[in-house]
Amino acid sequence: MKKYRAVAYVLIGAASYGLLATIVKYANQLGIGTSALTFWQYFIGFVFLLGLELVWRKTSPEETKKVPFKSKSKLILWGTSLGLTTTLYYLSIQYVPVSVGIILLMQSIWISLLLEIVVHKKRPNRAKILGVIIVLIGTLLATNIFDAKLDLSIKGLLLGLGAGASYALSIFASSSIATNVPSHVRSKFLVLGGLLFIMLFWSVQIIQELSLNSLYWGIVIAVFGTILPPLLFTKGIPQVGISMGNIFASLEIPVSIISAVIILHESVALIQWGGICFILFAIILINRKAAQS
Repeated sequence: MKKYRAVAYVLIGAASYGLLATIVKYANQLGIGTSALTFWQYFIGFVFLLGLELVWRKTSPEETKKVPFKSKSKLILWGTSLGLTTTLYYLSIQYVPVSVGIILLMQSIWISLLLEIVVHKKRPNRAKILGVIIVLIGTLLATNIFDAKLDLSIKGLLLGLGAGASYALSIFASSSIATNVPSHVRSKFLVLGGLLFIMLFWSVQIIQELSLNSLYWGIVIAVFGTILPPLLFTKGIPQVGISMGNIFASLEIPVSIISAVIILHESVALIQWGGICFILFAIILINRKAAQS
């Protein structure tokens, strides 16, 4: 029963992430600026994680360890990649449909593999290489790039690919940096790094776009982006395993696209659904061997 509950946690966390882009784009259409939304998302998320750590210290003082300054600095520095990912992703969906934006973000799959080769000098197995090839084929289909009538923004595509590259760095940071620090504490410093990046990147524009409406939407985005998913993933992934967790987390892709179709009335061609299926199959293929062990 516990395993089913853990699977549910991961699926709900993935669905939360999937809804994020649609909510942001809908808020943009209502006149809420991206700078204010990203600021509130990370500020509220950081305050929540700070509160969570205080509760943890009171309830489990014996498990509370002092985090070395070096670990804090590393986490904050790498956390800037979270802020960069969010910024590039939210900017990209202003120029391309959400259904295309999420596919570009998922290029982190093969970029992460390249990062693994460069950093860990680890040679990928055949399943991973085949999976990457399928991802690239699926991307061509899912973005419907062969449609001569389709006019995709080059700026939107570059921003989306940048978000994918930055997301790969975020995944690397989340799984490799200061792993001896408790997950909720690591999340706090990573989110702080993201918040600092967003404040530097958007600067004065944040103040110009802050409003009561932006706060309301910021709370919603913070819940779905920086509060629910990390908590649910932290609870569920250790029980289902990282590989199975990645497979279940791929639910983010169809949820993102279906929500964009329903809420934003975006159209998705049959060939795009085929590409999405290719990418989901690639995720399963890449993680299957490790999941079975």
